Amino acid sequence: MDIRPIRTDADYQAALKAASAYVDQEPAAGSEDADRFELLLTLVQAWEAKHFALNLPDPIDAIKFRMEQSGLAIKDLEPMIGRSNRVYEVLSRKRPLTLSMIRRLHRGLGIPAEVLVAPL
Repeated sequence: MDIRPIRTDADYQAALKAASAYVDQEPAAGSEDADRFELLLTLVQAWEAKHFALNLPDPIDAIKFRMEQSGLAIKDLEPMIGRSNRVYEVLSRKRPLTLSMIRRLHRGLGIPAEVLVAPL
């Protein structure tokens, strides 16, 4: 098994090419090809995390995006945040999200918790 660390963009492209051979037809679990595929994916993920890191969105922007995406109104957020005046305060950044709000928004809207706890 000839696997090397990814140090350059050329190494990254070669690892992607090698891994793509297994994407359409994943090797049998426990085989040498399966081990090679897993190692390639680990290397590629590590490289991408280092070189293509994504910043988390602002929590309020994420809530507003989900509202728009799902066609939700202020009234729909009341079970997760509180009365409509509290929802307006949170969305206008006059009141911070509490831990219980974060939990309910995560469960109710499916927004990742790490997005909701990010600093504003």
